[in-house]
Amino acid sequence: MNSDSHWQHLSCQVAELCVRVPASAGPAVLARELATLAPELTFRQVLSRGGWYRLGGVVDANNAHLSDNLETWAEQELAAHDDDMAALCDDHAGRGLRATRLTGRTHYFVAATGAGATDFVQIEIEELQEVVCHSLFAAEGLPSGIEELIDPRGAHLPCCAAGEPIGTPFLLLRRLTPMADFLARMRVQKPEAQPIHRFVEAWEASSAGAATQFSNHWVIAVREHLDRYRQAVLHANPVAALNGAAPKFAATFGMQGLALHQAMARYDKAVGFPMAWFFHMLTVRSAPYALANAVINDVVAGFHYLPGRDIQVVKQWLCQPYAF
Repeated sequence: MNSDSHWQHLSCQVAELCVRVPASAGPAVLARELATLAPELTFRQVLSRGGWYRLGGVVDANNAHLSDNLETWAEQELAAHDDDMAALCDDHAGRGLRATRLTGRTHYFVAATGAGATDFVQIEIEELQEVVCHSLFAAEGLPSGIEELIDPRGAHLPCCAAGEPIGTPFLLLRRLTPMADFLARMRVQKPEAQPIHRFVEAWEASSAGAATQFSNHWVIAVREHLDRYRQAVLHANPVAALNGAAPKFAATFGMQGLALHQAMARYDKAVGFPMAWFFHMLTVRSAPYALANAVINDVVAGFHYLPGRDIQVVKQWLCQPYAF
């Protein structure tokens, strides 16, 4: 079995696992089940992220499903009414149709596959709950267009987590990603290194890479879409595996020398790996970008509290900054 076939087979097994394991079982049970499916790997949960939602379907006044896909249903119904939104509203007024959403929480599991920073496989399992949201054709707020029908409150507003639940929460496999392969595919897209590649290279070159495994402290949020030429476009951003808020970087403007070194050391200790201040500066923004300049100014002034490898990483970033 080649590598792609192996991961596809494991992906199918995890998808089946999500069907038979109740959402109430929790991440610890999922990790044990993953160990049974892939005993050669050591999966562990490193992060859970919630507070998001995606569009659901359409239910009637009795919560019976008319469609599992609100957007497809709306497009088909509008086409059936010759793209006349007013006629569509008249036809469905008084039926008590409502939209649903899937409120979610993503559990990230990782397992090392080698010694490199990106030598790990990442599994994202979603814990979902369908809830009833807005009425589709309420007399006091009829939609004027399909976008207003589908998502009237806009993406910038909070999801309807307090909506009426339908059914029980359930698990769904979002994706299984062999990370080294994914990032290698990204390199093919563009000749120059993208921010995620530079981030990983900085990790491997720094004291952090020598001290701990990358996947102990990070997951990588990946995304793939097709461009207008139907070519796959890949995106990847590092996400700190912090179950809670990042520590506060306790430094004041203009701090330098010993005081700055102590503030950096306290931050690194609180997070759990060296150079945490630098990598969090680029991601969770808990430290200001000006900190990198302050560190190099200290080096020029003769304060050598960072190893040479870390100084070089900071200098390279200052010469060609990037962030997420």
